[in-house]
Amino acid sequence: MSWQRLGSVCGRNSMVDEVVLKNATETAWTVYRARHPEVDAHDSRRCLLERHLNGRSGVRESDTEELTGLGIAYVQRLPRDEC
Repeated sequence: MSWQRLGSVCGRNSMVDEVVLKNATETAWTVYRARHPEVDAHDSRRCLLERHLNGRSGVRESDTEELTGLGIAYVQRLPRDEC
């Protein structure tokens, strides 16, 4: 699925720079899936992760590393059986 298509599926309404959001989301999701290879690339947690990061208005828009760290922590807390 393309990034543009995934963005429309997730219903994003950008509060942070789209490139920063894309990079942070991709990195956090890649780290999560490396730790959990049984998770499908298009799992619903991917959209939840992106929405969470997009809503982080307190984070500096240019801080990809901070958003990535927040994203990894967030997706790790999501219940596996409810997504």
